[in-house]
Amino acid sequence: MKKVLWIVGFLFGWVLGLKGVEPFPSYRVYYVSPSGRDTYPGTADKPWATPAVAVTRLRPGDTLVVKKGIYILSDYEKDRIVPPSGRPGAWITLRGEKGAILAGRENLAMLIDLSGKEYICIQNLEITSFSGQPCRDGIAILEKPAHHIVLQDLVIHHLDEFGVNIQDGDHLLVSNCRIHHCGFGAIGGPQGNHGGWKNVRILASELSYSGHYYQGTSGPGPYDRPDGCGIEASEGPVEIAFTTVAHNRGDGIDSKAYATYIHHCTVANNRCDGIKLWGDKSKVENSLVYGRGDGNKEGTPWAALVIQSEREGASFSLTHLTIDDEIGQNYMMYVQYDTPKTRVNVTIQNCIFSSRGERAPLFVGERSMILWENNLFFFPRCEEIVVHGDQIYTKNDISRLGISNHYGNPFFEDAKNQRYFLHSQSPAIDAGRFLGYITNDRNGISRPQRKAPDLGAYEMP
Repeated sequence: MKKVLWIVGFLFGWVLGLKGVEPFPSYRVYYVSPSGRDTYPGTADKPWATPAVAVTRLRPGDTLVVKKGIYILSDYEKDRIVPPSGRPGAWITLRGEKGAILAGRENLAMLIDLSGKEYICIQNLEITSFSGQPCRDGIAILEKPAHHIVLQDLVIHHLDEFGVNIQDGDHLLVSNCRIHHCGFGAIGGPQGNHGGWKNVRILASELSYSGHYYQGTSGPGPYDRPDGCGIEASEGPVEIAFTTVAHNRGDGIDSKAYATYIHHCTVANNRCDGIKLWGDKSKVENSLVYGRGDGNKEGTPWAALVIQSEREGASFSLTHLTIDDEIGQNYMMYVQYDTPKTRVNVTIQNCIFSSRGERAPLFVGERSMILWENNLFFFPRCEEIVVHGDQIYTKNDISRLGISNHYGNPFFEDAKNQRYFLHSQSPAIDAGRFLGYITNDRNGISRPQRKAPDLGAYEMP
């Protein structure tokens, strides 16, 4: 309960700090119901019948309550939901009652179209395909940028393309949403024409099983490597926090956005790369990454963590991460593998790197600069730990990497069953450096509990 209250408090604080992103109280409330009629006045006792028709009657400050039931959407012109824009202090809100379901068919391009819209909040709806019939995107922002959009308490699933498809957007919040079994990815979109993603936050959500569904089947579909969250080159910043990204056929998180900030996340059991960062000024904190291959025990070309930038001197930081790999037979982390002569600067502090597989060292391109400080490495089936250009660091000389780097068993509670809390005998306990700006762990436990913070994502109480 303490953990839940801490997360709720964190999210509430962020929402209040979004300067206009928080929806405002409604001026007028209207209703839509499967048993209604579009000739009715839209009141609670005489609701409208068609969501697409109902939203056209809204004005800034209005709320449309979608009453319990299944609404089948099939015609692009007649059924696609295109709400009008709100304005500061007078948002448009679409809010579902429990059991309100929007279900698409006839290969509908998207159920809700927010392209070019502003000051809109979509809450508490289930968005899916109707009985597995072809249906592409759940919510789309394409061609025309949208700004000040809130997607909250949504369940989006079993669609052929994206759960949420964003090309260009500014001040967007995705909060407490579960997006799963979408053929092309949970959240992503094409290359932006107006700066891509700017001031975007994804908080307290689940992005899972991308690529495990396509047109009524378990997939795979025709799309290569569907990600949990895939972000094309963007101005940023983008924040992903308190979110679980798991069991996707592609990467967990693949972000080309400038200033991507990932924290308090679990990125687990994805088929390809766990976290992949491209944008300058990006960082990952207080997060857990494991399960590369998603059950496939054979060697793959993918890694738990990848940093790849074409920008000379780009900077990245990794702090308080627990990264575990069972497969081996490949590098566990890549830094500038494809462009080894382009220098990036990476700070890696208070992390645990563990692999139970054969040969899974960390690769660093020859010109890149890495600050290794207070990290623990455990590779019992691999002599090489770090390969930095032509320099190789083994378990016997890992201390040469930098300040307070050690080799040893972290004594996870049960890594085989994906429990990465620390036992009391772990050398990771009290082995970190207190950084000041990180005051809690993956679960909200205060750091440090004793004289110094523990390494990895979790602090032992």
